[in-house]
Amino acid sequence: MDVGGPAEESAMEAHGVGRKYRRGWALRDCSFRLPAGRICGLVGPNGAGKTTLMSMAANLLEPTEGTLTVFGAAPRSAEAGRRTAFLAQEKPLFRRFTVAETLRLGRELNPGWDQRVAENIVRAGNVPMEAKIGTLSGGQRTRVAFALAFGKRPDLLLLDEPMSDLDPLVRHEIMSLLLSEAAEHGTTVLMSSHMLSELESVCDFLLVISTGGLRMAGDVDELLSAHVLLQGAVGGEGPGVPAELAGHTVVEYRTSGRQATALIRPDGPVAGQWQSHTPHLEELLLAYLRCPDAPPLISPVAQVPGRVPGSGGFRGAAA
Repeated sequence: MDVGGPAEESAMEAHGVGRKYRRGWALRDCSFRLPAGRICGLVGPNGAGKTTLMSMAANLLEPTEGTLTVFGAAPRSAEAGRRTAFLAQEKPLFRRFTVAETLRLGRELNPGWDQRVAENIVRAGNVPMEAKIGTLSGGQRTRVAFALAFGKRPDLLLLDEPMSDLDPLVRHEIMSLLLSEAAEHGTTVLMSSHMLSELESVCDFLLVISTGGLRMAGDVDELLSAHVLLQGAVGGEGPGVPAELAGHTVVEYRTSGRQATALIRPDGPVAGQWQSHTPHLEELLLAYLRCPDAPPLISPVAQVPGRVPGSGGFRGAAA
């Protein structure tokens, strides 16, 4: 499935971005574009560079190499700062401030502040406005941090594992709020999460990073339709990938007893006695996370101008 080049505004673009720490590279030669208005899941194992990428977009870190822009501006610029909100995993708040004082701080620092939205988020969780941040539970602090992020009315909202300390009911409520606010105001959301099953109902765009590099990027529907999940009996030719799959891009091949499962990017019809279906998002993500050496797949909408992706093209599924 060949698709035309990008036409939408980019909320974020990375051109050969890398960040090196003393222990080594956290990201290396990372290039992609995130179109504006998308809700994007940022997926990868611990230490893959997810927080590093968000911190660079939020102007908390500088790239060691390459460039990164937010709506065409450098993250350190006043324009990018005004249009971006970052909710870190630690959710840093002043513990001695009351909730009301925390929201007032947000109002004083952000010209486009929406007090009504911020207060509604806090009050929906029955969090007392006069309570000090240090006395709140982890879930209540997270709610106040969300109120600060939403109250800023950002064009790009960066969320680093935002739901990790919330119970399922509050997670569902905050996720619904996120979707409604993003739809109403056209907010672009980049959200890292280990809760893969929840991403399927929320995200329409994906960035998958592993071993410091970009492994997969693009519209969720396009990425899913470019793959086929095959199931069949283990053949007698040995433990390796069956010969009839050799002409396709094999992301993962596994066997369990006499049952074989393969996730592939097909290049034409698939021979052999296989049952095939389009994978669910969680199946797709787990396969790429288990197999970091699988050939990357960067769909056209996620490619930055002038960069040639390492995937060798983008095809739709055919079985």
